[in-house]
Amino acid sequence: MGNVHEVARRVAPQARVVYVDIDPVAVAQSRALLAGDDQADVVHADLREPDRILGSEQARRLLDFDQPVGLLMLAVLQSIPDADDPAGVVARYSDRVTAGSHLVIAHPSADSRPDEIGRVREIVARMPNTMTPRTHQQISQFFAGFDLVEPGLVWVPQWRPEPDGEFEAHPERSISYGGVGRKP
Repeated sequence: MGNVHEVARRVAPQARVVYVDIDPVAVAQSRALLAGDDQADVVHADLREPDRILGSEQARRLLDFDQPVGLLMLAVLQSIPDADDPAGVVARYSDRVTAGSHLVIAHPSADSRPDEIGRVREIVARMPNTMTPRTHQQISQFFAGFDLVEPGLVWVPQWRPEPDGEFEAHPERSISYGGVGRKP
């Protein structure tokens, strides 16, 4: 529980974090939350602009791309339509990180609850932001150049299963796949 920088610092107190968000309200809230924290910052940008993000003052100040870093793309890639080549976007970030870096992805799936996907797509079609649920195969392509860490790309509750948890018998009801890859 907690924000990424808080969770990371429980393990590594010196952890530095750069958040990215396209929503100006979310960026303002993040800046307020991070006020006075010189080890975390936020970039107001579109995820589809890796050069702008990785070249930003915040990223240059806080991240050393000669050292392993973690790329967390949690519940965000579904907002990039296929026409914008989301796998290519991820690859542009992946190309900039060194061996030992990790890529973490959580992504809603078109495999989950096929009886519900049509209804979900109808709702999404009326929303101002796009959402593209993808299959296991499509999501796995985002990990090109990375070795998947066990248990691989699985339903999110299978990463840290809760005994007798809500999703134990039917993890696919979680709707999202998750995975962690390590760059060799």
